[in-house]
Amino acid sequence: MDVDLLLVVGAVFWGVVAGGLVPRAAYRFSVEPDEDWRAVCPAGHPIRGLAGGWLGRARCADGTPYGPRTALVSLATALVCAALAAATGARPELAAWLMLAPVGVLLAVVDARVKRLPDVLTLPLAAAALALLGLAALLPEPGGAWHTSLLGAAALGGGYLVLFLVNPAGMGFGDVKLAVGLGAVLGWYGWGLLLIGTFAGFLFAALYGGVLVALRRAGRRTAIPFGPFLIAGAFAGVLMGAYAA
Repeated sequence: MDVDLLLVVGAVFWGVVAGGLVPRAAYRFSVEPDEDWRAVCPAGHPIRGLAGGWLGRARCADGTPYGPRTALVSLATALVCAALAAATGARPELAAWLMLAPVGVLLAVVDARVKRLPDVLTLPLAAAALALLGLAALLPEPGGAWHTSLLGAAALGGGYLVLFLVNPAGMGFGDVKLAVGLGAVLGWYGWGLLLIGTFAGFLFAALYGGVLVALRRAGRRTAIPFGPFLIAGAFAGVLMGAYAA
């Protein structure tokens, strides 16, 4: 079997497995800022499993599913991982993309559900992105550079911090923390892709908001979760960078 095809098949398998673990975590994380993480299922049963109950299927003790649909989340994660594998090929940064992709899906789902980007996800994402890409840079034939990844994290995080300070009502501080990790990811392929991925996130959000306004499901000042669009923009930027590298 062709190596590239084998990588895509492996990425699909990884995406299905890792994506299947996202709904339980998404359900537990989808709470208001002043609430504790959910410890029981909708039927009131304690959530038990690996890693203190964080890993496992999103099903109550009686078998009833909860949280976002596992099949849809697994499919989405598998498609994301397959696209990353197809674009990146056998370059060492592929391992980083596949490890980070399920976390990105999890963050997008949580923000879409409760308009919140938990620190316990955004901050480790940034650290993991820099660490994994740092390791990738030490291996033969990487497609990017770790120093621009580091500078990208600082630049995008700093840029979003300025936007937050200028207009706190228009952007959450969770978006600022998320931008650090996304800056690291986009910076790997250079400053051009950092700009493209950032612009794509704003474009996706603007298009979504425009559709809601056109359908009269939202007003011009209606708040929408920004995280999913930031993540989608970064995904688009990474795909472009990986194909061009």
